[in-house]
This record gives sequence, C-alpha cells and structure tokens, in this order.
Amino acid sequence: MSARPPSETRKRVIILGSTGSIGTSALKVARDIPEWMEVVGLAAARSGAALAAQAVEFGVKHVALTERAALPSLCGALPDGVQVFPGEEGLVELIGAVEADLVLIAIVGTAGLRPALAAIEAGCDLAIASKEVLVMAGEIVMEAARRKGVAVLPVDSEHNAIFQCLEGRAVEEVSRLILTASGGPFRTWSREQIAGASLAQALKHPTWEMGRKITIDSATLFNKGLEMIEARWLFGVPMERVDVIVHPQSIIHSMVEFIDGSVLAQLSHSDMCFPIQYAVTWPQRVRNSLRPLDFAALRQLDFEEARRVDFPAIDLAVEAGTRGGSLPAIYNAANEEAVAAFVEGRLGFSGIWDVVARTMEAHADDGGASLEAILAADGWAREAAGRLIG
Repeated sequence: MSARPPSETRKRVIILGSTGSIGTSALKVARDIPEWMEVVGLAAARSGAALAAQAVEFGVKHVALTERAALPSLCGALPDGVQVFPGEEGLVELIGAVEADLVLIAIVGTAGLRPALAAIEAGCDLAIASKEVLVMAGEIVMEAARRKGVAVLPVDSEHNAIFQCLEGRAVEEVSRLILTASGGPFRTWSREQIAGASLAQALKHPTWEMGRKITIDSATLFNKGLEMIEARWLFGVPMERVDVIVHPQSIIHSMVEFIDGSVLAQLSHSDMCFPIQYAVTWPQRVRNSLRPLDFAALRQLDFEEARRVDFPAIDLAVEAGTRGGSLPAIYNAANEEAVAAFVEGRLGFSGIWDVVARTMEAHADDGGASLEAILAADGWAREAAGRLIG
C-alpha cells in the first residue's frame, strides 16, 4: 500500500451509477486506496437496497435514486441522517448539495448528460464512463469544461489508455488514435450466423463482464463506434484519424501512433479498476492490489482488421462523427431503442444495424449542436426508430 498522501490529494468522489458494473468497480478502488479516495455521494437507478448497503459501508450521507418506485427499499434500509434525492432531477441536486472534487458518470444512456454539465458548472472534475454523454454533446461538454477549467478524465479502458499514452502531447503530433476491440462473441462468425444470433449468445462477451446494454453493443461493435465519436471530442482529433483494430486478448487497451511513426500502447489485465484508479489519482500513480501482467504467460498478442462490412456500426459512426451536428445523437438514440427491442425479442440481432442506418438516413440534420437541438434530435430518433421496429 502506498504511503498516505497529503490531505489535498485525497479526492472526494461522487459516483453516479454506483450499483452498476463500473460503479461497483469504483467502490473496489475506494476500498483498495482509501487514503486517496473518499466517497461522498452515491446514485443508482432502481437498486434501492444495494444503494443503501453501499451508503452504510462508506458512511455516505447523500444519495440519489432515479426510480421513485424503489424509494421504499432505499429509505427503509438507510440510517438516520442520510439525505435522499429522488427522480432524474435528484442526480443534479445531489451534485449541488455535496462538496466534491470528482464526479464519476457511470450511468448508461443519455441520463448522464445533465448531471455531467451540472458537475462541470459546480467546478468538479469529470470522470466519464458513459460514452453517450460525449457522443451526444461532446462539443458542448468539452467547451464547458474548458470554460470552467475542469478536467474531463476518461474511464473507458480504451480512452483512458489513449489519455495515458498522450501525456499532454499536442494534437498536431498525433497521426492516429487506434482503439482496440475484442471483436465480441461473434468475431469469427459468418454473416449468416450473426444474423440469427440470440440474446443469450450476444451476452457472452469473451473478455469483459459488463451490463447488458454495453455487452450487446460490444457484440454489434456499436460500442466501438460510440468510442470513436467519444475519442474525437475527448482528444480533439478528427474522425479520419480515429481507427479501430481487433485485439482478441484485450491486453492492449488502445494505442497512439505519432507522426514520426512511433506507437505507444497501454497494457494491463482486463479490469476496470485500472482506468478508474488512474482517473481518481491522476496525475499521480499509486500502488494497489491489482494483478500485474506476466508477459511470459501472455505468450502472444493477436491483431485483426475489423470486419466493417459485417459489422456496419463502425462506418455508421464515422459518418455520424464526420457530419456532426445532432447526427451522433441520432446514432446513439436509435441504437438504444434497437437494443431494447432486441432484448425484448421484438427485433432480430442484425436488425439493430438496420434500424440505426435507416433512422440516420431519415434525419434531416440542420447541423445544430445546441443542447436543445441535441435533445430534440434524441427524442425524434427514438420515435423514428420505434416506428421502424414496429
């Protein structure tokens, strides 16, 4: 364990989405390096009892729960003196009520956008695990962060890897950002096999243990498409300089190719605690109990071209990220609706790509990138995708 740091380096952290896979990993980090991380706020969607147990364990006095129907299970298990903020608006109210240094956005979907902007406005650094925040409103979020002088720290393993490799290098020195992809459960399947994939098959990710939505996104490679758009905004690199390579072992989490031909890569085991810890302790590195790599045991690292024809999510992302405006929000919202329909058995697996492509084609993009235009586009895309799904 590391030596106790100066008190000013101990980060006070709010975790939004604390009962999900990213949130529970963040709490593992808090247990591992308590001298560096203090949890001061927690929020969940509907897991009231689990949220209450977390609040009790970490002595948290401020919590939020978005599903009001689950409030009895939360309030009945909390000790006296804990303030509860209910509903979607409770996420923003929680941020305003607690003094924090860092807000971790680990909420799946679009619900993290307003809390992210509220955190920036409150002067908190932002740790982003929710791709949708920057996919929908990357220009708005990054401009707000620049204006307030706060850091936007990526928690996705791929973006965190790029963040570590760049180490403040100028965009002009970057030739390519190379995001690695495991390839998902259907990496070696034929197009015909993929079209008939079941929900159970789509949820068998070969490397990571994640929530249902992101696991299905990994199977379609929409996860990688969302990451490409996110990288474009996080690092200020145009879409044509963001690339994808399939790396089944998921040991290299991403790479940066510089204009002199040098390539830097970040490697570690597939454990979200690594990027979460670096976001919390940045710019310092801290000893922990995580397992280091044994290169002799790895034996080999493999790479393959992404099958863009069979997995069209990548090319759709390039189109959305290049055209910009509200089209990335269309890409994201249509995918969310299509994935929900697939989970419910109302849409075949390959129909996810079809719904997104057709929704994007139907959108008359006016190029607007205001928050109002983005939210309006999000709502329109959900309705349009719903009609296509039928």
